[in-house]
Amino acid sequence: MNAYKQLVERHEEIATLSSCAALLSWDQETYMPAKAVTYRAKQRAYLSQQSHMLTTAPEVAKWLDDCGPCADDTIEDANVRWWRHAHARATKLPTDLVGAIEEATSLAVNAWQDALAKDDFGLFQPHLQTIIDHNRRKTDLWGYEESPYDALLEEYERGARASQLSSLFGELRPELVSIVEQAVAQSKSKPAKSLKGDYPIPAQQAFNREVCEAFGFDNEAGRIDTTTHPFCSRVAPHDTRLTTRYDETDFTSSLFGVLHETGHGLYEQGLCQECFAQPQGTSVSLGIHESQSRLWENQVGRSADFWNHWLPVAAKHFPHLANWTPEEMTRAVNQAALTFIRVEADEVTYDLHIMLRFEIEKQLIEGNLKVQDLPEQWNATFKDLTGLEVTNNVVGCLQDIHWSIGALGYFPTYSLGNLNAAQLFEAALAQTPSLNGDLAQGQYASLLVWLKSNVHQHGCRYLPNTLMEKATGRTTGSEAYLKHLRSRYLTG
Repeated sequence: MNAYKQLVERHEEIATLSSCAALLSWDQETYMPAKAVTYRAKQRAYLSQQSHMLTTAPEVAKWLDDCGPCADDTIEDANVRWWRHAHARATKLPTDLVGAIEEATSLAVNAWQDALAKDDFGLFQPHLQTIIDHNRRKTDLWGYEESPYDALLEEYERGARASQLSSLFGELRPELVSIVEQAVAQSKSKPAKSLKGDYPIPAQQAFNREVCEAFGFDNEAGRIDTTTHPFCSRVAPHDTRLTTRYDETDFTSSLFGVLHETGHGLYEQGLCQECFAQPQGTSVSLGIHESQSRLWENQVGRSADFWNHWLPVAAKHFPHLANWTPEEMTRAVNQAALTFIRVEADEVTYDLHIMLRFEIEKQLIEGNLKVQDLPEQWNATFKDLTGLEVTNNVVGCLQDIHWSIGALGYFPTYSLGNLNAAQLFEAALAQTPSLNGDLAQGQYASLLVWLKSNVHQHGCRYLPNTLMEKATGRTTGSEAYLKHLRSRYLTG
């Protein structure tokens, strides 16, 4: 058996363990009884340790060496390059730390949920401290040249550096602040009709599923469930789970949650299912992943074309919407306002929320901010960015699940996703002459085909900036995104 085939078989074994862990994680967020959390933490810790031991076993290093140089642009070479990078990082982490992290995050999720329900940061604080300590240890073991935060970014966005993001956000911020001020003023001067009403959850579920299927999501290879914080999880080949949450007074809360997670799900379903255990069958980065969710949620779901087609369908599920026009609905879902909750923020203000989180978690990892001082720092920074006074931790530092699951370094990828989404959508329109007409008719196959061809099918074959350059002709930039925001919010 040659070395490459042995690597494939080993990673198939690892993928089986990882898929079991993903299923346990999904269950914990959806249906698991609250009292089961302690043993669930042990289950997940055990699986992560077993996966780590299989990844770092001595024979894996030998197989990687035996594969020789990767000079060609083949799938096999791309797989080996990716495995070598992952193996180099994995071998620097002791197995006991991997297990400890998994156990700590399993316990932290439930502590976070309890703290959120009771608006009590103190319930979450010791768990967050443990997670920060574990992540600092990881950065020391992985190593870094500039900031320890870079070592965490590498998990989510290969090649990204804190200094580059600081520069990017520094350039974006004045442009965004200017657009925000104008868009908020325009929304106030032309107020939209209120969406508040009676939207029974079964009707929301039926409408969401109809749109989700129209976009191309295969519900026979996935499902939609309810959770505290919406997410998408690819559990196994042909098994992609979406979640959302519901507000019976506003159907768009769950709708845009589903559209966002459907974008993630379409990416997962568009990957090579037979290559599930290989980098070729894996998403390349979260900046690319988020581009898919933001594209379907915003470029498509908040457009006039979308509501021209879907408002009559929505009115069948929510009869009082029969009194609305598509123009009124489009305006209602594109109002700009400074608000507290990231997942409910409009496109214009969204990146301000990301800039806040980036600065906060960078300070936590670099040791410039103590966990106990997090709420105060959050509130002060948020006021500086938005002018709003945070009144409690539920709408402040407790609102996101990410830190409880140990995902430090994740948040900046949301803004990278916004930039990539606008750039990819602009390229898709330019390269697919029929696309504008298709979208106006509620036909999404041509867009999905373009995304599968230019993004999904490549898996991890190319690094993010190379993938963007191949798809759009240039690496990730802000031009298309700022153009999109100005067109949607500052005209008409």
